[in-house]
Amino acid sequence: MVSLVSGSAEPLSASGRSSEKLSLPSLQSKMKTDPEGYGTELHLIRSQFYSALELQQQAALNFSSISGVGADPTVAKDLGERAMFLAHVTPFYPKQLTEFPSDLAAFLKSSARTLPSGLRFHVTQALILLVNRKIVDIKDTLALFMELQTLDDRNLRKLAFSHVVHSIRRMNKNHKNEAKNRALQNVLFALLQQEDEAKAKRSLITLCELHRRKVWFDDRTANAICMACFHSSSRIMIAVLSFLLDYEKIEDDDEDADALSSEDEMAKNPQVVINKETAYKAHHKGTTASKKKKKAKLQRAIRSMKRQQRLSSESSNNSYYSPLYHLKDAQGFVEKLFSRLQTCNERFEVKMMMLKVIARTVGLHHLILLNFYPFLQRYVQPHQKDITNLLAAAVQACHDMVPPDAVEPLFKQIVNQFVHDRSRPEAIAVGLNVIREICLRMPLLMNEDLLQDLVLYKKSHEKAVSAAARSLITLFREICPSLLVKKDRGRLVDPKAKPKAYGEVNVLSNVPDIELLENEDEIDVSEDDGSGDEAASISSDDDNEDSDDEKRLYTMDGGSEDDDMVDEEEDENVSIDEDESDSDDADGEENDDLDEVETEELDAEEDDDYEEVSDSSKPDDSAGDDGNEDPKAKARKRKLSDFEGQLIAADTSLRALKRLAEAKMSGSSSDLADGILSDEHFQKIKKLKAKKEAKTALAQQGFKIPSSDQLSFKRVDPSKLEAHVRLRLNKEERLALVKAGREDRGQYQARTAIKQNKTGGLSNRQKEHKKYMPLAAKKAKAQRSRQEKNKKRLRSGKQFRGKKAWKQ
Repeated sequence: MVSLVSGSAEPLSASGRSSEKLSLPSLQSKMKTDPEGYGTELHLIRSQFYSALELQQQAALNFSSISGVGADPTVAKDLGERAMFLAHVTPFYPKQLTEFPSDLAAFLKSSARTLPSGLRFHVTQALILLVNRKIVDIKDTLALFMELQTLDDRNLRKLAFSHVVHSIRRMNKNHKNEAKNRALQNVLFALLQQEDEAKAKRSLITLCELHRRKVWFDDRTANAICMACFHSSSRIMIAVLSFLLDYEKIEDDDEDADALSSEDEMAKNPQVVINKETAYKAHHKGTTASKKKKKAKLQRAIRSMKRQQRLSSESSNNSYYSPLYHLKDAQGFVEKLFSRLQTCNERFEVKMMMLKVIARTVGLHHLILLNFYPFLQRYVQPHQKDITNLLAAAVQACHDMVPPDAVEPLFKQIVNQFVHDRSRPEAIAVGLNVIREICLRMPLLMNEDLLQDLVLYKKSHEKAVSAAARSLITLFREICPSLLVKKDRGRLVDPKAKPKAYGEVNVLSNVPDIELLENEDEIDVSEDDGSGDEAASISSDDDNEDSDDEKRLYTMDGGSEDDDMVDEEEDENVSIDEDESDSDDADGEENDDLDEVETEELDAEEDDDYEEVSDSSKPDDSAGDDGNEDPKAKARKRKLSDFEGQLIAADTSLRALKRLAEAKMSGSSSDLADGILSDEHFQKIKKLKAKKEAKTALAQQGFKIPSSDQLSFKRVDPSKLEAHVRLRLNKEERLALVKAGREDRGQYQARTAIKQNKTGGLSNRQKEHKKYMPLAAKKAKAQRSRQEKNKKRLRSGKQFRGKKAWKQ
């Protein structure tokens, strides 16, 4: 047996140079520079390594002859040093050290649990070095490194985990090797399905980390993570549920999320088009208050456009990174998880996590799980623990594909339990906000009587309740204004708007928004001339706005206001021709016979009006003979006399414009139908759509009803259901607020104590009493006092002192 030589205690001699003594690090560097000259030293150290390896294995087997060898720390230290030495020089001696990597991996696999922690760590480092230098394949050692993570050694577990993650990341950095990735995934998936909780947990952590880093961002990994919810161990299930819920952080759409300025954002994203003149007026024209309102309006329009473009890009590019998004059998996953929820005996927090995942999956994939809503109905109480999270889950589980009859009992229970006169204000506010969110997704649940009762809460003195009721009014102004009372409708954009019936689908027969290409010139002209209109709308906003708290009641896409952003000046300047053109376009599909009948009736009415006008103008004509004709009467007579000609001209011009528009539309549609739309056409459609939406958002500032896909992508924040709600404070919190308000004040003292503690010096009277005066000065002062008293006495006798002066 070869004697063990320590790398630090007994230095080695280089071959051919017996006088030179070298340590292991020095010998390692020289062997890398000259591999052929140090073959003897390599053979010696290799023999020492295998001798120490045999001793360590025998010590692990607890043979009686060498029972004390395993406890010797020098044996473990020498084995670890020589393992690291051979791992460093293995690339330079591939033939001599062919079996060394496999022997090292086999030794670590068989004796890892019995080795000392220091030796185990060094041997693992040596094997990692071989894997990094591509001498050993990660596929052969992945199971071993996952096994090492289950040991009760924190440093080793951290080392093995970071090695696995970084090795797979480095392997997929330049290009993805699907065959190799599939082999590694099979190893981890097999460990995840095992009953051993430690191995399954480490495999789950590794898969979640690789998915979070978007290294293994595919359907197989996402489905494997989601299916771990059905593991027999409750800890594994809780870990998966936490990952699925924490992965989708609620995006903050406030100013913190929009850190970039409007100019930088416009430079990065040229599709957000805001008129330059409007931006200049918002910064340089008007009073301070008006400029502040204009700037806020521009920022809301920019944030709205950015948010809409982000949602559209996410839906088009499939960049939604949640594992729930990549489920292959979402309906089966939800049904299986819901059945486990109904039968499990976990604590309430775990049930709430399962409920959130189910609701999120139902809303994301538009699934139908009819038994889920009666299950939620059992927990809908104002005193229920985590009621806002439960209500947020109920909102997310609602979509337009669910029958309204299935959700109606839950909806009515929310109304009955939260919104009534004897309920607390915070409960009423939360109930109204939940009703608004549910009606946004399923408007068919609301009826006219219920809406009128809920709208009455807008007069509440509680800010949270009144704001929630006004937000409900704002929502139904857009989706179904006919349910509101006339005074609550305001100025409507579409008075005939109604929600879709259940199952109604708009099937597109053409490319979406292709009409924008046909009206490209009109959009460009309106973009160039839109500065005046936008300035007028901004000025009208400055005159009509009151406060931001009452205006910004419901924020869906960058903030909406209760004010009607319709310009009154434009309404006044609308001509008769435009009104008739709108009505003519609306009735453009009627028959020609009806048009002729209406024209004849109009002509008859015009004749009657003209006869009345001519009769009424006779006295004016007689007055005109006398030479005293009234100029107002003359102007009225001239206008009424030309009334028939104006109507005929307007009618002919409208018909000509109608025929021209029909010809233009038919010609442009035929041109687009004959050709094939290229990428340039689609890019132009996207830009024109962004211009149109930007102008609408800037001119109107009303919130846009999002589509069902956009609602399914975005999570419901439970904290927003408690908007403006002031929770009750306990005694300690109230005392903390009181003390915080007293920080600027000093300690309370009485007025006399403050005077006694005066630090500004003595008063003049106090100084008079303490001043020392000489005797002559005292006599002079006494003499002046006597003289003043005598003068006063002499003057008093000569002046009238009143009727009762004789008594004095």
